[in-house]
Amino acid sequence: MELCVALDLPSAKENLALAESLKPYNIWLKVGFRSYIRDGKEFIEKIKEINPKFKIFLDLKLYDIPNTMADASEEIAKLGVDMFNIHASAGKVAMKTVMQRLSKYENRPLVLAVTALTSFDEENFSLIYEKSIDEKAKQFAKLSYENGLDGVVCSAFESKSIKEATSLEFLTLCPAIRPFGEDAGDQQRVATLEVAKEELVDFPVIGRPIYRDENPRQKVEKILKNL
Repeated sequence: MELCVALDLPSAKENLALAESLKPYNIWLKVGFRSYIRDGKEFIEKIKEINPKFKIFLDLKLYDIPNTMADASEEIAKLGVDMFNIHASAGKVAMKTVMQRLSKYENRPLVLAVTALTSFDEENFSLIYEKSIDEKAKQFAKLSYENGLDGVVCSAFESKSIKEATSLEFLTLCPAIRPFGEDAGDQQRVATLEVAKEELVDFPVIGRPIYRDENPRQKVEKILKNL
Protein backbone atom coordinates (compact mmCIF):
# COMPACT_ATOMS: atom_id res chain seq x y z
CA MET A 1 0.00 0.00 0.00
CA GLU A 2 1.39 3.39 -1.08
CA LEU A 3 0.03 6.68 0.21
CA CYS A 4 -1.22 9.23 -2.31
CA VAL A 5 -1.74 12.76 -0.95
CA ALA A 6 -4.25 14.94 -2.80
CA LEU A 7 -3.02 18.43 -3.61
CA ASP A 8 -6.50 19.94 -3.63
CA LEU A 9 -5.87 23.29 -1.94
CA PRO A 10 -7.19 26.53 -3.50
CA SER A 11 -3.88 27.81 -4.89
CA ALA A 12 -0.61 26.58 -6.34
CA LYS A 13 1.24 28.39 -3.54
CA GLU A 14 -0.65 26.44 -0.86
CA ASN A 15 -0.24 23.13 -2.68
CA LEU A 16 3.49 23.65 -3.18
CA ALA A 17 3.86 24.58 0.48
CA LEU A 18 2.16 21.32 1.39
CA ALA A 19 4.46 19.40 -0.96
CA GLU A 20 7.48 21.16 0.56
CA SER A 21 6.39 20.10 4.05
CA LEU A 22 6.22 16.50 2.82
CA LYS A 23 9.59 16.63 1.07
CA PRO A 24 11.21 13.93 3.27
CA TYR A 25 8.70 11.29 2.12
CA ASN A 26 8.86 9.47 -1.21
CA ILE A 27 5.09 9.38 -1.63
CA TRP A 28 2.53 9.87 -4.38
CA LEU A 29 0.95 13.27 -4.93
CA LYS A 30 -2.35 13.71 -6.75
CA VAL A 31 -2.72 16.66 -9.09
CA GLY A 32 -6.39 17.12 -9.84
CA PHE A 33 -8.58 18.80 -12.42
CA ARG A 34 -8.66 22.26 -10.84
CA SER A 35 -4.94 22.37 -10.09
CA TYR A 36 -3.89 21.27 -13.56
CA ILE A 37 -6.25 23.62 -15.41
CA ARG A 38 -5.12 26.52 -13.25
CA ASP A 39 -1.41 25.79 -12.87
CA GLY A 40 -0.50 23.57 -15.84
CA LYS A 41 2.61 21.52 -16.49
CA GLU A 42 4.79 24.09 -14.70
CA PHE A 43 3.10 23.02 -11.48
CA ILE A 44 4.17 19.42 -12.07
CA GLU A 45 7.72 20.58 -12.76
CA LYS A 46 7.79 22.54 -9.51
CA ILE A 47 6.64 19.48 -7.56
CA LYS A 48 9.47 17.46 -9.06
CA GLU A 49 11.93 20.20 -8.12
CA ILE A 50 10.90 19.88 -4.47
CA ASN A 51 11.57 16.14 -4.46
CA PRO A 52 12.42 14.30 -7.71
CA LYS A 53 11.32 11.07 -6.02
CA PHE A 54 7.74 12.25 -5.58
CA LYS A 55 5.47 10.19 -7.84
CA ILE A 56 2.68 12.09 -9.52
CA PHE A 57 -0.85 10.88 -10.22
CA LEU A 58 -2.55 13.20 -12.73
CA ASP A 59 -6.25 12.90 -11.98
CA LEU A 60 -8.00 14.22 -15.11
CA LYS A 61 -10.41 11.32 -15.79
CA LEU A 62 -10.22 11.47 -19.58
CA TYR A 63 -13.53 10.83 -21.36
CA ASP A 64 -13.93 11.49 -25.09
CA ILE A 65 -13.82 9.66 -28.40
CA PRO A 66 -11.02 7.04 -28.53
CA ASN A 67 -8.60 8.94 -30.77
CA THR A 68 -8.91 12.14 -28.76
CA MET A 69 -8.31 10.21 -25.53
CA ALA A 70 -5.23 8.58 -27.07
CA ASP A 71 -3.89 11.96 -28.24
CA ALA A 72 -4.35 13.37 -24.74
CA SER A 73 -2.73 10.28 -23.20
CA GLU A 74 0.37 10.79 -25.30
CA GLU A 75 0.63 14.40 -24.15
CA ILE A 76 0.25 13.23 -20.53
CA ALA A 77 3.03 10.67 -21.03
CA LYS A 78 5.32 13.48 -22.23
CA LEU A 79 4.74 15.37 -18.96
CA GLY A 80 6.67 12.73 -17.03
CA VAL A 81 3.87 11.87 -14.62
CA ASP A 82 3.73 8.38 -13.15
CA MET A 83 0.02 7.61 -13.35
CA PHE A 84 -3.20 9.02 -14.83
CA ASN A 85 -6.79 7.92 -15.31
CA ILE A 86 -9.57 7.63 -17.85
CA HIS A 87 -13.27 6.84 -17.47
CA ALA A 88 -14.07 3.14 -17.86
CA SER A 89 -17.43 4.09 -19.39
CA ALA A 90 -15.53 5.44 -22.42
CA GLY A 91 -15.49 1.77 -23.45
CA LYS A 92 -13.13 -0.93 -24.64
CA VAL A 93 -12.22 0.72 -27.95
CA ALA A 94 -11.04 3.82 -26.09
CA MET A 95 -9.10 1.67 -23.63
CA LYS A 96 -7.38 -0.31 -26.39
CA THR A 97 -6.59 2.82 -28.38
CA VAL A 98 -5.04 4.54 -25.36
CA MET A 99 -2.92 1.54 -24.41
CA GLN A 100 -1.77 0.92 -27.98
CA ARG A 101 -0.71 4.53 -28.33
CA LEU A 102 1.24 4.42 -25.06
CA SER A 103 2.99 1.15 -25.90
CA LYS A 104 5.80 3.01 -27.71
CA TYR A 105 6.86 4.72 -24.48
CA GLU A 106 9.51 2.72 -22.63
CA ASN A 107 8.49 4.11 -19.23
CA ARG A 108 4.84 4.87 -19.80
CA PRO A 109 2.69 6.04 -16.89
CA LEU A 110 0.31 3.63 -15.21
CA VAL A 111 -3.22 3.93 -16.58
CA LEU A 112 -6.25 3.44 -14.34
CA ALA A 113 -9.95 3.48 -15.21
CA VAL A 114 -12.54 5.23 -13.07
CA THR A 115 -15.36 2.83 -12.19
CA ALA A 116 -17.86 4.68 -9.95
CA LEU A 117 -17.15 8.09 -8.50
CA THR A 118 -17.11 7.95 -4.70
CA SER A 119 -19.54 10.87 -4.55
CA PHE A 120 -22.30 8.57 -5.87
CA ASP A 121 -24.78 6.87 -3.60
CA GLU A 122 -26.72 3.82 -4.83
CA GLU A 123 -29.84 5.74 -5.84
CA ASN A 124 -28.10 8.33 -8.00
CA PHE A 125 -25.69 5.82 -9.50
CA SER A 126 -28.50 3.49 -10.59
CA LEU A 127 -30.31 6.38 -12.29
CA ILE A 128 -27.41 6.59 -14.74
CA TYR A 129 -25.99 3.07 -14.97
CA GLU A 130 -29.10 1.02 -14.09
CA LYS A 131 -27.07 -1.35 -11.93
CA SER A 132 -25.74 -1.37 -8.37
CA ILE A 133 -22.37 0.27 -7.72
CA ASP A 134 -20.75 -3.03 -6.78
CA GLU A 135 -22.04 -4.84 -9.86
CA LYS A 136 -21.12 -2.09 -12.32
CA ALA A 137 -17.74 -1.36 -10.73
CA LYS A 138 -16.83 -5.03 -11.09
CA GLN A 139 -18.01 -5.04 -14.70
CA PHE A 140 -15.97 -1.93 -15.51
CA ALA A 141 -12.94 -3.43 -13.76
CA LYS A 142 -13.12 -6.63 -15.80
CA LEU A 143 -13.38 -4.59 -19.00
CA SER A 144 -10.35 -2.53 -17.97
CA TYR A 145 -8.35 -5.63 -17.05
CA GLU A 146 -9.18 -7.38 -20.32
CA ASN A 147 -8.08 -4.37 -22.33
CA GLY A 148 -4.66 -3.94 -20.77
CA LEU A 149 -5.09 -1.21 -18.19
CA ASP A 150 -3.06 -1.33 -14.98
CA GLY A 151 -5.92 -0.91 -12.53
CA VAL A 152 -9.00 1.05 -11.55
CA VAL A 153 -10.18 3.90 -9.39
CA CYS A 154 -12.89 2.66 -7.06
CA SER A 155 -14.06 2.97 -3.48
CA ALA A 156 -12.27 0.88 -0.88
CA PHE A 157 -15.40 -1.24 -0.50
CA GLU A 158 -15.09 -2.59 -4.06
CA SER A 159 -11.32 -3.15 -4.05
CA LYS A 160 -11.13 -6.75 -2.85
CA SER A 161 -14.00 -8.02 -4.99
CA ILE A 162 -12.45 -6.34 -8.04
CA LYS A 163 -9.13 -8.08 -7.40
CA GLU A 164 -10.95 -11.39 -6.99
CA ALA A 165 -12.68 -10.82 -10.33
CA THR A 166 -9.46 -9.83 -12.12
CA SER A 167 -6.06 -10.35 -10.48
CA LEU A 168 -4.37 -9.55 -7.19
CA GLU A 169 -1.84 -7.61 -9.29
CA PHE A 170 -4.56 -5.40 -10.78
CA LEU A 171 -4.17 -2.07 -9.00
CA THR A 172 -6.88 -0.30 -7.00
CA LEU A 173 -6.63 3.38 -6.19
CA CYS A 174 -9.22 4.52 -3.70
CA PRO A 175 -10.27 8.10 -2.91
CA ALA A 176 -12.48 9.07 0.04
CA ILE A 177 -10.15 7.57 2.63
CA ARG A 178 -10.66 9.06 6.06
CA PRO A 179 -7.74 7.36 7.81
CA PHE A 180 -8.96 7.63 11.37
CA GLY A 181 -12.68 8.23 10.87
CA GLU A 182 -12.59 11.94 9.98
CA ASP A 183 -15.63 13.77 8.56
CA ALA A 184 -16.87 12.42 5.20
CA GLY A 185 -17.54 15.84 3.67
CA ASP A 186 -19.08 15.54 0.18
CA GLN A 187 -18.12 11.88 -0.22
CA GLN A 188 -20.60 9.02 0.17
CA ARG A 189 -18.51 5.84 0.34
CA VAL A 190 -15.69 6.70 2.76
CA ALA A 191 -13.40 4.19 4.45
CA THR A 192 -10.77 4.13 7.18
CA LEU A 193 -7.23 2.85 6.74
CA GLU A 194 -8.23 -0.37 8.47
CA VAL A 195 -10.94 -0.98 5.88
CA ALA A 196 -8.49 -0.09 3.09
CA LYS A 197 -6.04 -2.70 4.40
CA GLU A 198 -8.73 -5.36 4.68
CA GLU A 199 -9.87 -4.59 1.14
CA LEU A 200 -6.32 -4.84 -0.27
CA VAL A 201 -6.23 -1.25 -1.54
CA ASP A 202 -2.97 -0.40 -3.34
CA PHE A 203 -3.23 3.40 -3.27
CA PRO A 204 -5.29 5.13 -0.57
CA VAL A 205 -5.87 8.74 -1.64
CA ILE A 206 -6.06 11.16 1.27
CA GLY A 207 -6.61 14.90 0.99
CA ARG A 208 -8.64 16.90 3.49
CA PRO A 209 -7.67 14.83 6.57
CA ILE A 210 -4.06 15.81 5.78
CA TYR A 211 -4.17 19.37 4.47
CA ARG A 212 -6.79 20.53 6.95
CA ASP A 213 -4.80 19.14 9.86
CA GLU A 214 -2.88 21.60 12.04
CA ASN A 215 0.29 19.66 11.30
CA PRO A 216 0.03 17.91 7.89
CA ARG A 217 3.52 16.43 8.10
CA GLN A 218 2.78 14.86 11.47
CA LYS A 219 -0.49 13.49 10.10
CA VAL A 220 1.33 11.91 7.16
CA GLU A 221 3.84 10.32 9.53
CA LYS A 222 0.98 8.84 11.54
CA ILE A 223 -0.68 7.52 8.36
CA LEU A 224 2.55 5.98 7.07
CA LYS A 225 3.07 4.19 10.39
CA ASN A 226 -0.40 2.69 10.03
CA LEU A 227 -0.10 1.53 6.42
